[in-house]
Amino acid sequence: MNFEHELSNLKQHAKQQRKLYIKTVQQLKKLKPYDVDELFHTQHDDIFKVVDCLECANCCKTTPALISNEDINRIAKHLRISSQDFIKKYTRKDEDGDTVLNKTPCIFLKDDNKCAIYEVRPFACKDYPHTNRKKMHQVLDLSIKNTEICPAVARILDNISESLA
Repeated sequence: MNFEHELSNLKQHAKQQRKLYIKTVQQLKKLKPYDVDELFHTQHDDIFKVVDCLECANCCKTTPALISNEDINRIAKHLRISSQDFIKKYTRKDEDGDTVLNKTPCIFLKDDNKCAIYEVRPFACKDYPHTNRKKMHQVLDLSIKNTEICPAVARILDNISESLA
């Protein structure tokens, strides 16, 4: 699979499909939450059998990770620095007032697309791209946004759109 090529076309594809994704999300919002979860989880499992995040890491390269106080304390301990030092060195407030990692690409992203703090990475990173979580109906709009970041999410929504057509 050629992720370089796929990434170059990702935003264009997501923008072209935006109306379809919005329509699909509107259809999904009419379904029972359990059924939405089933659709996403099945697609997630199928897509991630062939998608290797280490070949892409576009999320780490383009999107500052949301970071909780629990994340800060855990990562700071791992790095053997105080939570306050971690906050000063590695975080900032975003336009919504949320605490996020302050560098893009992520300061912890290594040249081989692996995470230097993988074992203690933020929950938002562990959960990304949020397509196998419970209560998917709560993040359907976020999934549309994530189609511009993650090739797997675009494929998942493409497949769900096709199955609902």
